[in-house]
Amino acid sequence: MKLLILLLAWCILFVLCWPAALLALILFPFVWLIALPFRLLGLTIHALFALLSALLFLPARLLRL
Repeated sequence: MKLLILLLAWCILFVLCWPAALLALILFPFVWLIALPFRLLGLTIHALFALLSALLFLPARLLRL
């Protein structure tokens, strides 16, 4: 559904201002490549906090059993 909305928005932009639509189409892969390390960093930080949370709550989970 998200891809369909993105495609529809691009088609509307293409009708209204085709140079901006073509520029967006050309720049999208570069923006994705620049954002990729930040997404990986966010995933790593999320996993680190999940591990820390699991370690902190381990004694409570063991005592509950």
